[in-house]
Amino acid sequence: MKKFIIILFITITIISSCKKNVTPAVIKTDTTDSLTTDELARDYLYAAMNQYYLWYKLMPVVVDTAYKDPYTLLDAMRYKTLDRWSFVQTYDEYLATSTGSFVGHGISMGLDSLTQTVRIAQIYTRSPLYSKGVRRGWIVKKLNGTDLAPVFIAKDAVTYNSLIGTSTAGITNTFLFQTPEGKDSTIVSTKAAFTLNTVILADTLHLKTGITGHLVFDEFIPPSNADLQTAFAYFSLNNINNLIVDLRYNGGCDLSVLQNMSSYVAGAAKFNTTFLTLTYNDKNTQYNVSYPFKTVSYPLTISKLIVITTQGTASASEDFINGLKPVLDVTTIGATTNGKPVGMNGFLYKTDYAFFPITFNVVNSAGEGDFFKGFAPAKFVIDDITHDWNNRNEACLKEAIYYLENGTVSAKSLYLNQPKRTVVFQENPAKNNNAYIIK
Repeated sequence: MKKFIIILFITITIISSCKKNVTPAVIKTDTTDSLTTDELARDYLYAAMNQYYLWYKLMPVVVDTAYKDPYTLLDAMRYKTLDRWSFVQTYDEYLATSTGSFVGHGISMGLDSLTQTVRIAQIYTRSPLYSKGVRRGWIVKKLNGTDLAPVFIAKDAVTYNSLIGTSTAGITNTFLFQTPEGKDSTIVSTKAAFTLNTVILADTLHLKTGITGHLVFDEFIPPSNADLQTAFAYFSLNNINNLIVDLRYNGGCDLSVLQNMSSYVAGAAKFNTTFLTLTYNDKNTQYNVSYPFKTVSYPLTISKLIVITTQGTASASEDFINGLKPVLDVTTIGATTNGKPVGMNGFLYKTDYAFFPITFNVVNSAGEGDFFKGFAPAKFVIDDITHDWNNRNEACLKEAIYYLENGTVSAKSLYLNQPKRTVVFQENPAKNNNAYIIK
């Protein structure tokens, strides 16, 4: 085994990595010329699971040859009581997602449960539709002449995928939007290839408590580092004293990017102190390691950190919260997070497959982890897709501002418990299946 990838992520269905200074032992499997590529990959995965899987002692007992490919084998071997995340990718899928490559219109659409309308939930600035003025909160009435609301209400992903088409450059779709001014607007958009901008927004809010930074961050992938450096240089220049980080759709991913971003937030006083500790199964204790807060160019000095969350906030995003809890005043607003206190190593099988089983547990510097039930917010607030990210009437941002200015959450609430989850369809649900390898 020449490559060892570390990732922290989750895939959201409806709608990673840093290099360790170790190289695991080569996984040996019996091979014969009579086996197909899928069967050879299946046997490779079987050996990897028995050696590296965190819950290898709790796996169902299976005979690998009873399964035709690595997909069916992994499903049979997973410890389903806790493991909702281990997965298999093709090598091409792995390469595309690890670099932030994207082909499409660059949007996610969601159902506004209060009005039963479909709206733009997220849009990347490099997307074809962004350049045509489309923004988060716009109503999407029709796609290629089909009313979208019934599709989303029924959670009909098959119909949605058929309408939007494959992730292929050159495919054209016709959208009927309703703008914030209430006017209908028909826009023809052609899917294109571009690199995701994972820093969706970095701005400042001038509050009565001082200048607060506001960061909307989509995904922990290596191309994010340059955008994060720009964002935190901006925050540093503006001398922010508090920070709001919006991770509501962030399913995690790359450990080195998480470490980098958390180091900016923790500040210079915490450089080289423990951030997170990774613990492997008892066959692989030599890989147990602690990651420190790194020395970064633009460390902040803040009093409070507010994190906006949904059920889609997972893994590295949750470790951002958990890892900073011992060193900062951290408060979450929105909905309970996914609950993934574990991470993955990636195993490449030639240029055919990439396997990502759960391989390690993660705790913060106080030894806190095992948050399988997620982090409940200080205040339950709906994911308000009717407003753009920087609109102060957006429900989660409004509540975060209230908390910073008043030292407590607001009294009035529509939700005493977990709000109803927003139905969101992404053009490419696999975009969160990210891993990154440093050779």
